[in-house]
Formats: sequence, C-alpha cells, structure tokens
Amino acid sequence: MTDVLWTPPADVLQRSRIGAYLRWLAEHRGLEFADYDALWQWSVTDLDAFWRSIWDHFEVIAHTPPTATLSGRDMPGTRWFPDATLNYAQNVLRMPGRADDDPVVLAYGQTREPEVLTAAQLRDQVRRVAAGLRRLGVTTGDRVAAYAPNIPETYVLMLATASLGAIFSSCAPEFGTRSVTDRWQQIEPKVLVAVDGYRYGDKPVDRSAEVAAIRAALPSLRHTVGISYLDPAAPAPDGALSWAELATATDEPLTFTPVPFDHPLYVLYSSGTTGLPKPIVHGHGGILLEHLKMLALHHDLGPADRFFWFTTTGWMMWNFLVSAPAVGAAIVLFDGNPGHPDLGALWRLAQESGTTYFGTSAPFLLACRKAGLVPREIADLSALRGVGSTGAPLPAEGFTWVYDTVGSDLQLQSLSGGTDVCTGFVGGVPLLPVYAGEITCRALGAKVEARSADGTPVLGELGELVITEPMPSMPVGFWNDPDGVRYREAYFDVYPGVWRHGDWITVNSRGGCVITGRSDATLNRGGVRLGTAEFYSVVEALDEVVDSVVVHLEDDEGGAGELLLFVVLADGLTLDDELRRKICRELRTALSPRHVPDEIHQVRAVPRTLSAKKLEVPVKKILTGTPVDQAAAKGALANPESLTAFATLAHHRTP
Repeated sequence: MTDVLWTPPADVLQRSRIGAYLRWLAEHRGLEFADYDALWQWSVTDLDAFWRSIWDHFEVIAHTPPTATLSGRDMPGTRWFPDATLNYAQNVLRMPGRADDDPVVLAYGQTREPEVLTAAQLRDQVRRVAAGLRRLGVTTGDRVAAYAPNIPETYVLMLATASLGAIFSSCAPEFGTRSVTDRWQQIEPKVLVAVDGYRYGDKPVDRSAEVAAIRAALPSLRHTVGISYLDPAAPAPDGALSWAELATATDEPLTFTPVPFDHPLYVLYSSGTTGLPKPIVHGHGGILLEHLKMLALHHDLGPADRFFWFTTTGWMMWNFLVSAPAVGAAIVLFDGNPGHPDLGALWRLAQESGTTYFGTSAPFLLACRKAGLVPREIADLSALRGVGSTGAPLPAEGFTWVYDTVGSDLQLQSLSGGTDVCTGFVGGVPLLPVYAGEITCRALGAKVEARSADGTPVLGELGELVITEPMPSMPVGFWNDPDGVRYREAYFDVYPGVWRHGDWITVNSRGGCVITGRSDATLNRGGVRLGTAEFYSVVEALDEVVDSVVVHLEDDEGGAGELLLFVVLADGLTLDDELRRKICRELRTALSPRHVPDEIHQVRAVPRTLSAKKLEVPVKKILTGTPVDQAAAKGALANPESLTAFATLAHHRTP
C-alpha cells in the first residue's frame, strides 16, 4: 500500500526491547505469540499474567514482593498488587545499564547555560534534597509543590519527594496565580519550591509577585524554598530558604520509604478550563509499571538512548519523560520558547544533545511543515531513530512531512492517552509498520474499543473511545473524594463499569486507530458525527490559514443548527468572500457538503490551554451566552485575551 511510510527492519526481534521481552516470555512463561495482535489480545485478556510479567521482566525492586496481581476486574475499584510495597524513586534511580559517570540528565534552556548530571550526581542531588525536606519536617503523605519549569531542580525535587513517600505536584511558572491556587488549595501543600522567574526566548519573565500571591493563598504552607533561576544573584523571598540551603551537603544516606503499590506519588490536574481542575492522584506502582511498559516495549528506549519530549511541568508528558531513567535512558530537558529564535531551535537541540528519540506535539510538527522547514538540512539528525507526536491528532500530511524532511528511516509514533492515565493507550510499537495518518496500535494492557451510541463495540467506524479492562495507571482516585463520587462521574457514568475517555476513535481491522477529536466538541449535523480534527487538517493546509477552531451550535428544534468556523490568517491577510468560498470549496471537496460552515469569521488567535490544546467547548459556551469568566478559567490559558473576540461576536449575534 502506498501509505506505508516505515516498515520494521528484518531483524527487529533481535534488536528491539519488545523482541527481548517476547524471548523472555517464551523462556520463563512458555508463551509464544505469532504477531503483535496476538500479544495484545493476551495482554488485555490475561491481565494477571501480563502485568505480573512486566513486574518480573523489568525486575521491579520491591520491599515486600507481591503475592497477588489484582483484586478483581471491576472498574472502578480494582486494586493492583495489593500486598506489595515499593518506591517509584528507587526504581527510577537504579538506572539500569548506566555507569556512575554516564550523563543521564541533559538540560537546556534560554535562562541559563546547559547543564549535565551524571547518574552519580543525580543520585547525590536527590539524596541531599531528600535530607533537606526531612529537616523541614516532610514525611509520608505530605505534599510538596513546585512552581518551577522543566529544569533539573524540579526533577530532583520530584524524586526526593517520592523517596520519602511524600506527594509531589508541579505547575509550570507560566500558570497564573489563580490557576495555581485553584490546584494547590485542594491538596494543601506543606512545602512550596518556586523560581523567581524565567526567560522565554529573549524575554525575561519575573514571577516574584505571583510567588508572593501563591504563598499568601496557601495557609497550609510551612516552608518556601526559592530557586534563583532568572537572576542567580537574587536572594530567596522573605522568610524562604534558598535551593542551596535545601540541598546543602550532608552525610545522610539515600534511603527509600517503602509504600503500598497504590500510595500517592503525584497529583496531576485536568486542564481546568471549564471549572475547578480535577486533582488526579497517581500511585507509585501503577505509574512505574505503565511507564516501564511504554518506554521500553513501545518506544524501545534503553541505555543507548537520549530521550527528549518538549513539555512543561504542567503537562503529563513531563511525568512520562522523567520516568525514562527507569529503563536506562538519559533524558533531555528543555525550558523556553520552542520557536526562538526560529522553529529550527529544537531540531538543532536534538543535534547538540545527541537525542535519539524526539518527542513533541502535533501542532509543533504542523507549524514546522507550514513554515517550509526541512530539519535534516539545518541539523545533523543521524542519531535520531524515533519521533513521537501527541497533544492532538496528527493528520496524514504531518506524517509525510516527517518522513520527507526529518528522516526516512526513523519510526514515527503518534500516540494518544491523557493526564487521567499519565500515558498513551494507543501509540506505536517497533513490530508494526507506520501508516500515514494512523496511530499504529492499541498499547499492551490497554483494552481500547470504539463504542456506538448504544454502547455496542464497533470496528471500522467512529465511536466513543472506551477502555473495558482496568489498567494499573488509572488514577488511585481524585484528591479529597473519599467516596469516589467525582471519580465515577468523570469516567464511568455513561457506560457503567467501562472507562469513557471523551474522544472519538475509529479502530480498523488491523488494530490501527484514528482519533478525530473530543467527543464533547463533536459536530453533529443531521445525525452525522463529524470530528473536529478532520476540519483542521483541511482548513490549516491552506497557505492563508495559520490556525482555526470550529464549533457546532445545536438547534433546540432538532434542526441542523449552525456550524461556525473561526480562522487565524497569515500576517497581512483579511478574510474576504473569495477566501470564504475557497475554504468552503476545500471542505466540500475533501470532506463533504455537511462540513461546509454556515459562517466563517476571522479572529486574531484561537484560545489554547497551556499545553496547546484548542478550547472548542469554552468557545461554544461563550457563543451560546455563557459569560467568559464562567466558560473558561483564564489562568489555564496560554492566551486568555483571545476569548474576547468570541464574547463580542456572541453579543452581536444575540437577537
């Protein structure tokens, strides 16, 4: 088929970590599988055997070894490895295959010079910071919060917190005060670690006022630690310790508090664009097993690798990235503007850092394509063997661009998952070919299905993305939700006993997947469901269009309603009737007459979250009369001022 862009090498089973795992299964379990599909079917059918094999194959360090794998298969309520104790940080800091003097953290940014930590240096820093937290009275179950970017200190703090059995939570410093306090007032942290500011491109951003406001809004705080990041000479805030004081020299050994498998490791948050962010609690064991499986078996990472993903500390991809030393891979951290001084910056960083796996978002890859960038012409990317894309669906033209301009031999893995499971449950695997515009497979242990409106599983047609068997990295629960009411409402209300994720997915006969957008942002015209991703693929392929957002306003009388398209145009262009006709013609030709919008409006920007997701639902709410402040929490947006245009339009549209 012409749309196959990459095929596994003939010796993939000899060279890949999933090949080694298959040999291990044959030797230690007497299990052999004809192909990936057979392996996947086993992994989602015999949950006990599969997840126990992950534990044993990766030789998880346990303080109390497990005797049982799971308590049952009901969702919610499954308990994994109920009698085992372990510590996530201990398993990450083992760093298999790494000598003490091997670089394991390579940090780059626009605020200070590059920094490298060896395995021995990372362990030593964690040891000293853990001792410092202990001196501050931090103990099992206490919360430690980081208002800090993607820098070594944040990583060290997370591991040190986990080593004590305390609970970590981070917000990127571009988050506004309200967004931070909406999150942390829920979990009541004991210690706050915060930077004074950062540099975004060549622009200094002072956050001292925000830090002061956050401190004032958190009565639970007992201690604040300042990181002088923007200005190395700046003193710590009044009444605060400096990072150097927290991490002062000590001869206290590095120890790890044994905790139950489901003991809270960190709290992540839903985007919080439409109400208070949900505080999602993830456990030590579930995160460890899930990340061992994904990073080694799906992304094929090991001691020869340097793993990069462009992310901030406010997105779950940071948590995913920093688990990589658990499989022996070094991690590459970046803090700053990925488009400074131009869109080639991260590709040049890949060369400088020796990155072997380059992870980013679909919008970034599409922006590079739109700009006519050819990364292999501006950087030596010969070390690169994998590219990962997430955050939004990557259309076929994005796949083709990667193979045409980045490298023809690498494996492109488009993946999708969520903060809720802190992983991807559909993605790539070294054993299967890459098809343009298609997520390669459902991940091992992830029983992903598409469901029709009446709940029937469907193949080859659009349906609700559901997960029908439990996974260890499903949340331990939500913070301060003792009866699990909010947790059940979030995932299990629509299909009892089945996890409903909130995306539209098509699963084809070979197990490949296409995600076409959020099911709560679906466009339903005349009974036909249309995914928003299809719109964006067509509209944003036009040279004139930089960005777009589409919403469907339903008709109370059951009619077709109104389909509204908003476009951001290239500099200097103004939307006129000719361009409107061109956009409509492209949508009609590429998709269908149902996709032709009733109105097209030009806006200066599309509202996006801090992790670059489009805000279709809040836009729809504003257009149907919801006040801006109720429709979206502005502090959770990258560009809150962009909402004004929609409020103005709503006002003018009101009869």
